Amino acid sequence: MQDKGLFSNPFSRPECLAAAAPAGKAKLTHPGKAILAGGIAGGIEICITFPTEYVKTQLQLDERANPPKYRGIGDCVNQTIKSHGIQGLYRGLSSLLYGSIPKSAVRFGVFEFLSNHAKDESGRLDSTRGLLCGLGAGVMEAVIIVCPMETIKVKFIHDQNLANPKYKGFFHGVREIVRSQGLRGTYQGITATVLKQGSNQAIRFFVMTSLKNWYKGDNPNKTINPLVTGLFGAIAGAASVFGNTPLDVIKTRMQGLEAHKYRNTLDCAVKILRYEGLTAFYKGTVPRLGRVCLDVAIVFIIYEEVVKFLNIVWQTD
Repeated sequence: MQDKGLFSNPFSRPECLAAAAPAGKAKLTHPGKAILAGGIAGGIEICITFPTEYVKTQLQLDERANPPKYRGIGDCVNQTIKSHGIQGLYRGLSSLLYGSIPKSAVRFGVFEFLSNHAKDESGRLDSTRGLLCGLGAGVMEAVIIVCPMETIKVKFIHDQNLANPKYKGFFHGVREIVRSQGLRGTYQGITATVLKQGSNQAIRFFVMTSLKNWYKGDNPNKTINPLVTGLFGAIAGAASVFGNTPLDVIKTRMQGLEAHKYRNTLDCAVKILRYEGLTAFYKGTVPRLGRVCLDVAIVFIIYEEVVKFLNIVWQTD
């Protein structure tokens, strides 16, 4: 019997790339469609939700030892608008926008590629394999896109807190970071980023796969209403927030302008625990929860709808 495992030979199963499948068998998504749909979804989503990412990052950088600059979410928003105007809430957007499109493209492309080889004879992906495929997608996006993108974003936001900001724009900032720190300067916190993104996507795709399997029951080709997809995405996003916010805090600290205080990821975690306490690992949870739930819901809705459209205009049988 032909091996349908996760690591089976991709070249021995060209049918896995088909856009359609026989009746009774779940349709498989061509990785090319996943890359295109993921990129479109990522670009739209980040333009909608970036202010919450900005606030989350500011609160995580606001270390207790200083003392705190912000009293909470509302105070952070008010101070930012007072000092920099509404556009201040979008500082660092360019770095995320340039990265969000390829990030989502890589995420969904890798996930669909892996899941196409992990599904059973009926084309169904079980929850455990969904988790593993999500983990693979998360690690890949972390290494290729997320780490340099997030490092630049955090440095830009942190730079705005200085009396005399030194970055005058995305390209100027990247040039200055590379000039002073080399390419290594854009890969600060790589270990924490891989852990964060890997666990992020593992949790999200595990929850999403579980909910979709529950909803479809015995009919793998049952259509899911976009609102239901959004609800499932929001639940998956919330699960990932509560599951890995400590890793997100560590990652943010390792990528900030004061990352030199930490020898490595473990040292960062130990110092946060020692000097700020356990609750510091959940700084920014509320704004992150709002952003991530909206983020994941929007991305999955747009992704699924774009794939439906591509299945009509792009035949891959």
